[in-house]
Amino acid sequence: MAVMLTIGLWGLDRGGMWGDESVTFQVAQRTPGQIWRLLHDVDAVHGLYYLVMHAVLAVGADEVVLRLPSVAAATATAGLVAALGVRLAGPRVGLWSGLLYAITPMAGHYAQEGRSYALVAAGVTAATLLLVRAVDEGSARAWWPYGAVLAVSCLLHEFAVLVLCAHALTLALWRVPRAVWSGWGRAAGAVVALLLPLVWVSHGQAGQVAWLVTPGWDRVERLARNFAPGPEGAALWGALLLMAVGLRARRTAAVALPLLLVPPAILLTASQVRPLYHDRYVLYALAGASTLAAAGAGRLAAALGRVRFDGRRLRIRGRHVHVLAGCAGALALTATFVQQLPVHRQDRSAAHRPDNLAVVSALAVRQMRPGDPVLFVPSVGRLAALAYPKGFARVRDIALRESAPRSGTLWGREATPRQLRQRLASVDRVWLVAERYALEPGWSPADPVERTKLAVLAREFTVREEHVRDDVVLRLHVRRRSAEVPPGAATTARLPASRPATAPARPRPVPW
Repeated sequence: MAVMLTIGLWGLDRGGMWGDESVTFQVAQRTPGQIWRLLHDVDAVHGLYYLVMHAVLAVGADEVVLRLPSVAAATATAGLVAALGVRLAGPRVGLWSGLLYAITPMAGHYAQEGRSYALVAAGVTAATLLLVRAVDEGSARAWWPYGAVLAVSCLLHEFAVLVLCAHALTLALWRVPRAVWSGWGRAAGAVVALLLPLVWVSHGQAGQVAWLVTPGWDRVERLARNFAPGPEGAALWGALLLMAVGLRARRTAAVALPLLLVPPAILLTASQVRPLYHDRYVLYALAGASTLAAAGAGRLAAALGRVRFDGRRLRIRGRHVHVLAGCAGALALTATFVQQLPVHRQDRSAAHRPDNLAVVSALAVRQMRPGDPVLFVPSVGRLAALAYPKGFARVRDIALRESAPRSGTLWGREATPRQLRQRLASVDRVWLVAERYALEPGWSPADPVERTKLAVLAREFTVREEHVRDDVVLRLHVRRRSAEVPPGAATTARLPASRPATAPARPRPVPW
């Protein structure tokens, strides 16, 4: 836990939030009533998390505080993974599994993310530990802590419910008696019943993940690399080898292997029909990978203690063998972490995230004049102004009709196409904050307001300045003089909407 906490706190202040984090930041600062209103139309799957973060950000609203719950959850998960290893295979395997989880880059990545995934991983790992305890104790009462923890985990993100299938497979592999199945079934049924209303509401909001694509074998390979302490080389192949050896530890493998494989497999398979898969949705399965690899290391250590040479055992007797093996494993993990330091260091750079809204805000401060009108294309780009309002305090959002908190939306309601044309007709200069893909000729937005923005700018304005930061473009458009407008331009200008409907579109991922 100390190792995980240190890794989580290292470089926690990256100097900027990215899009999904900014959604957490601005939604969690709304009143509970405003959050509740938002959940009726969008992001219901994160409702409980937003309410938790509302209480957290009441202490202090900044980027570090935003990420601290994830750091704490990842720290708890490392301890829970270790406790699971101790319960299944002893202290040595527990030590290795907890350390292995802590040094895996994927765990460190989401330990520093202002989203719910690290909290979900902690809840699912705790529920798995409680499952093992309930089976060992054989008491009906032991199932209700399991059900309660798993229910909270599922309310934080509904895809955590997939772990029920993994736990069912564990019970089948253990060949537990009917009484155990009965206790687990009641707890699982209560979890599903509690989750059904959320599933029903979120199903109607599934358009939020329309940006996801059907996963192929490349995503399976990527997940395997993410679940290893290093994405390539000895760290990757060594982890895969240890997992294979860990299958020999049947009691441990019966817990770790279903946890590792079943949730990702179900989500990947379902996504062949309707894309719903992303690595972060199954972050909690990483606990199974760490436990299984540690179990394999434990089997190898036990085998080495029985090696014979010239008829004699090369074995250190008593407690020393456990101390020596434990220290050797910890040193091996330390060496692996040192080897992967460049990966961890890169992950702590704001440039490693999809975007850096702080950079966009700083650019706006330097370039825009007080009172300048600004357009966001697409409207999700307004997240930069919501996350860092000081950067846009001096300018006027010319397309905004109703603010995000008042409208119960993530980034506000915009004017109608007709209203937007009237507003733009009254200005001679306007700043455009756009995603790079939105300015490509092949982008054809479905929203008529977005089409209107691009059409009016193309027909009536010309570009005077352009500044590019990562994938965000900041342009100053000034009105064309009469002599600059080609004859018939008003009637012959081709609008983005006239492009084929099959033109490629790459919208920014919306959180789910």
